[in-house]
Amino acid sequence: MTYSLARKRSNCRACIHNRPVESSRGRLIIVCGLPGAGKTTHAQLLEKQLRGVRFCPDEWMDGLALDLYDEARRANVEALQWKIGQELLKLGVTVIIEWGTWGRSERDTLRLGAQELGADAELHYLTAPVDILFDRVRRRGMEDPPIEREDLARWAEAFEAPTDKELALYDSPSAVDGF
Repeated sequence: MTYSLARKRSNCRACIHNRPVESSRGRLIIVCGLPGAGKTTHAQLLEKQLRGVRFCPDEWMDGLALDLYDEARRANVEALQWKIGQELLKLGVTVIIEWGTWGRSERDTLRLGAQELGADAELHYLTAPVDILFDRVRRRGMEDPPIEREDLARWAEAFEAPTDKELALYDSPSAVDGF
């Protein structure tokens, strides 16, 4: 027995009740900061409370037994994460990117890409003094080789902190309990 396409569609609940399927806007949340700033902790809270999908290249690279300092492979992982993230944004999903996003041009690319898809874009900037960052990184002890204080100081100099002008380009950040 064969059915026409029209017949199959009539079994859809939205079609039966003659209602359009509800759609929601996707939301991109960029979690920005240096190592030890609390990006993963914050992103995990967002993921849980907003029922989002979190992309952390360190976790993927660790899961694939890749060197965390291999910049070419990191770029490939991030490109794949962004490709998947864009598909999720089209579906109305909240996507959380915790790449650090040290440069404004990288943040702009993500923001504009999300907005072109009709999604909201938020920037959550986390910061702390270098001594506190170093203490946090040392306590977690996950980097091999370990990050040195001098590394963090050098990275802090290279990091492009978001300005008020840049922050104004984003939607208001989602509130999260516990952070």
